[in-house]
Amino acid sequence: MIVTTSHPGVWSRTIDVYVPAQYVRGSEAPFIVVGDGGSNAYKDLAVTLDNLIAQRRVPPMIAIQIGNGGQDAQGSQRGREYDAVSGAYAQFVEREVLPLVEKNADVKLTRNPDGRATMGLSSSGVAAFTMAWFYPDLYHRVLAFSPTMVNQQWPHDPSLRGGAWEYHSAWTGPATPHLISKAGVLTPAEPPGLPLIVAAPTKPIRFWFFGGDQDLFYPNPTIPDGMHDWTLSNALMAKVLAEKGYHYQFLFVRNAKHVDRPTIAQTLPSALEWVWKGYPIP
Repeated sequence: MIVTTSHPGVWSRTIDVYVPAQYVRGSEAPFIVVGDGGSNAYKDLAVTLDNLIAQRRVPPMIAIQIGNGGQDAQGSQRGREYDAVSGAYAQFVEREVLPLVEKNADVKLTRNPDGRATMGLSSSGVAAFTMAWFYPDLYHRVLAFSPTMVNQQWPHDPSLRGGAWEYHSAWTGPATPHLISKAGVLTPAEPPGLPLIVAAPTKPIRFWFFGGDQDLFYPNPTIPDGMHDWTLSNALMAKVLAEKGYHYQFLFVRNAKHVDRPTIAQTLPSALEWVWKGYPIP
């Protein structure tokens, strides 16, 4: 499916960097990478971090908000960045964003994955998890609001046709084989197997997320694939994470819509505290 109102966006990105007053210049600091930077959902982030750090509930951390490429869903630059189930976005952050942050903000970011976190909402929420999934040697801590754990992948990947839905559940589409690329040619592979989380060894990821009972729902007559229910997908994520023994916390929120702003305002402090649990606080 292509969303015809979406189109490629801009190549530049606005990046906002929060540096706590407690940061000692030249020292190595933990940090959190925040997708959909500049969203109104994060309007209280700086004050929240100020208070949590002062109360020694979280370590003094750098917060790096990265703006998205614009538009939404399939066909958009934002969709290409966030919904593709691959390591490409994490590579972009590692190679391009973090070096510029260190240079322009005069900070030193830790290389210890236990001191690196990701955060996002909706599609940037699944991107936050994807960064840690593909690079557990870079990120161990993830926080997401209504993450898009559904079949929203763009560009379409024939080797993982269900996109993020296949983190927790099997592909529900036509029973045709996966395709893989051999010498640039798409070739049938084995039939669809177990979901990604189920099939892989447990990774050192600590994951906090919420979903609302009034989140985005299937059935949607324009996307009749059985893989577009945000509420169900988040519940299924919690199920497979529990079965695999992950450290996770899932909040199922009553009377809450997609990326519910009151829920974020009420839960952000405790969510940050939980995500950073176990990390030393000076």
